[in-house]
Amino acid sequence: MNRPALALASIAASVALALAGCAASTPAPPPPPPVAPSPPPAAPIAAGEPTPTATVISTEILAREPVANTATVKHILISWADLSDAFQGNLDPRAAKRSKADAEAAVRSIVKQLEGGADFDAVMKEMSEDTGSARSGRAFTVTPDAQLVIEFRQLSLRLRPGEFGVCQSDFGFHIIKRFT
Repeated sequence: MNRPALALASIAASVALALAGCAASTPAPPPPPPVAPSPPPAAPIAAGEPTPTATVISTEILAREPVANTATVKHILISWADLSDAFQGNLDPRAAKRSKADAEAAVRSIVKQLEGGADFDAVMKEMSEDTGSARSGRAFTVTPDAQLVIEFRQLSLRLRPGEFGVCQSDFGFHIIKRFT
C-alpha cells in the first residue's frame, strides 16, 4: 500500500472508531431547568381576619342543592362605583364613592353585625342601597322563575329559614336572609 492510501485508511479507521464510540455512549442529560425561588412565607393572619383571597360570597351555601321552591327573603344591597350603569343614574351616593374592595369591607362589617345578633330589618333600613326595600322593609317571595336576578334567586332558594348569606350580581353584593 502506498503511503497516501495508508494514511487515508488510518484516518478512516480512526473516524469509524470515534463514531462507534459516540453511538455506544449515553448522551449527557440536559441541564435541569432553573428552579424558581420559593416565595417568602406569608405573614401570619390574625384570628378572625379574612385571608387576602377570601371572598364575601357564600360559596358553601351556593354549592348546595336548593332547599326550597319558594322562600321569603329580605336583603341588604351594597354596591360600588363601577356598577353605576346598572342603576341608570340612580346609584346610591354611598356606592358612588366606593370601590369593590370597599364594598367587600362594608359587607364583612355588616355580616359581622348580623352574626353578633343585630336586627336584620334595622341594619337593612340603615345600610341597604336598594331604596325600595330599605324604606319599606319589604320581603321578596322568591321562586325559581321569579323576576329577580339569577344570583339572588339561587342564593335565596339555598338558604335555610333564619340563615343569611351573600351573593354578587350586576347590582352589587346582596346580603340575603331567609325568613320562611
